[in-house]
Amino acid sequence: MTQAQKAHDFAAMHIKGDPLVLYNIWDAGSAKTVADAGARAIATGSMSVAAAQGYGDGEAIPLDLALGIASRIVVAVDLPVTVDFEGGYGEEHEAVAANVTRLIDTGTIGLNFEDQRICGSGLFPIEVQHTRIKAIRQAADKSGIPMFINSRTDLFLKEREAGKQVHLMAEAIDRAASYKDAGADGFFVPGIEDPELIAQICDAVSLPVNIMMSSGTISDLSSLGAARISYGPSPYFKAMERLAESFKCIK
Repeated sequence: MTQAQKAHDFAAMHIKGDPLVLYNIWDAGSAKTVADAGARAIATGSMSVAAAQGYGDGEAIPLDLALGIASRIVVAVDLPVTVDFEGGYGEEHEAVAANVTRLIDTGTIGLNFEDQRICGSGLFPIEVQHTRIKAIRQAADKSGIPMFINSRTDLFLKEREAGKQVHLMAEAIDRAASYKDAGADGFFVPGIEDPELIAQICDAVSLPVNIMMSSGTISDLSSLGAARISYGPSPYFKAMERLAESFKCIK
């Protein structure tokens, strides 16, 4: 299957109420394990990929190494592979577009792209993030690969108290609309856990909404309107806990 066909198939997997479930992995070995277990697609988690190589999160892992890992994952599995690309390893849209072009060259078909300033504080203004996403879309179009841009807002990660998150809903919806206009294919809202707020965001946003699993069940999130469910770094942490426990058993 060609890279372009994988990209088309991956986009079609995002169905509101019947979500694509992505159990985030961190290297070629974990990707192959999840693929062999029946996964429909493969997704990395930035924290997991970095931690597996001894780095912290937040683009601490060198770009060349991150791209090399992505390439190995693509070779290891015959499934669509999407990469958590954080902030694109750049602030200016030209740099982001150049880096995404390199990501496309690894054979991947999608990316998470967040709106927080990795090397600063706070979030990019909506209009700035719009320009950055538009540059990614143009780079993907130029490559001929319909990359799935999963536009992530960190609004709810910055404010984890549910009672205060309700006041962020209007901005989140505005960001989703702007990101869609720029060429995004999905809207990722990590940090939101309240069922009522999840339902509101899924109803108000026309893009497929990605929810990170933290509590409840896949069935619960499906009924709230999620089109994609991901697990973030929790699979890596659980695997490392089991590794430590296995070692302790032989001592």
